Amino acid sequence: MALTNEIVKNRLTEKFGEQLTGWEEPYGMLTCTMPAGLNKQVLQFLHDDEQLRFRFLTDLTGVHFPDRKGEELSVVYHLHNMMDGIRLRLKTYVPVEKPDVFTVTELYSAANWMERETYDFFGINFVGHPDLRRILNVDEMEHFPMRKEFPLEDPTRTDKDDEMFGRG
Repeated sequence: MALTNEIVKNRLTEKFGEQLTGWEEPYGMLTCTMPAGLNKQVLQFLHDDEQLRFRFLTDLTGVHFPDRKGEELSVVYHLHNMMDGIRLRLKTYVPVEKPDVFTVTELYSAANWMERETYDFFGINFVGHPDLRRILNVDEMEHFPMRKEFPLEDPTRTDKDDEMFGRG
């Protein structure tokens, strides 16, 4: 029997119950939210289960939601079961004051650089990562450039013409 989104959702619900929430299928991709403390367990189950076989980490990134108190930072995982051609998106949220998520480098070797990049740009701490340090920005940088903490433009600039940017 071919693996479907419904089967994946049922297997995850059997294993983790109501800890996984926010189920949806935008553009046919099954998506859910998991607690930050469970990320490694959920991904381990998806990787090891002989029916599910999500053994390819397509992408891992961060997102900053400054208006979501207690859930300002998110880690988004995209997994792929290449045998059955099924993709899955998992999200987890952490507070900006304690942005800790467990590393999944033991499951997916590609997670090593993806987690380093996410740390470098968003400041998400991947607990247990073998070499969590900046990968693209200079080591001396004290902020995380992809966080929405700074205005996109300098309002004091006088050397630009708003009409050139379609605002005039």
